[in-house]
Amino acid sequence: MGKIFCLMGKSACGKDTVYKQLLADASLPLKTLIPYTTRPVRDGETNGVEYYFLTEEELQNLKRQDKIIELRSYHTVHGVWKYFTVNDHQINLDKNNYLIIGTLDSFAKLQIYFGKNVLVPLYIVLEDGERLQRALNRERLQSEPKYAELCRRFLADEEDFSPQKLKEAGITTFFVNDSLDCCKKELTVYIRNRLQDGRNG
Repeated sequence: MGKIFCLMGKSACGKDTVYKQLLADASLPLKTLIPYTTRPVRDGETNGVEYYFLTEEELQNLKRQDKIIELRSYHTVHGVWKYFTVNDHQINLDKNNYLIIGTLDSFAKLQIYFGKNVLVPLYIVLEDGERLQRALNRERLQSEPKYAELCRRFLADEEDFSPQKLKEAGITTFFVNDSLDCCKKELTVYIRNRLQDGRNG
C-alpha cells in the first residue's frame, strides 16, 4: 500500500515551492495528486497543474456521482471558494506514493477515507513576519492584488493551525522553512525513512 504525504502550513510559508522541488527530485518516488477548486485561476497558474479549476455546476455533478472524498468551503471577500479532493483517475495506492498540498481539515478527512497508515503529515513553519512579507510581495505581482483576502487568510491561519488543532491532528514534527535548501533536505530524508518503514512494515 502506497502513502500520501500531505504538505501543510500557513499561507506564504513556502509550501508551493517546496512541493515543486520535492516532486522534481527523481530520487523520491512521488506522484502528484492534483486537488480541485472553484476559485478563480491566479496569474501564472495552469488548469490541471496547480489545481483543476471547476465551476460550481461541475462540482455538484461530481457530488451526484459520489466522487468527492473531502470538500472545504471558505467564505472570502470575493465569495465562497471551495477546495476538494476527488476519487478520480489519479489515485492508485497499490502502485504509487503521492504528494499533495492540504489543510488540517483535508488531512483529517483523507485519513478517515484512506486510513491513518496511508496519510503522512509534512507540516512547514515560518516566522510570522517573514510569512506576511512574502505574502505581500507575492500579491503585489498579481494583475489585480487582493490585499483584503491576503489579510483574511493570514488571520484565519492563526485559528486553522492553532497548537490545539495541530495536537488533535497528531502533528508533532515541524519543518522550518527559513532556508529552502535545508528544509527540502530534511523533508527528503523524512519521506525516504517513512517509505522505508512502510516497506519493512
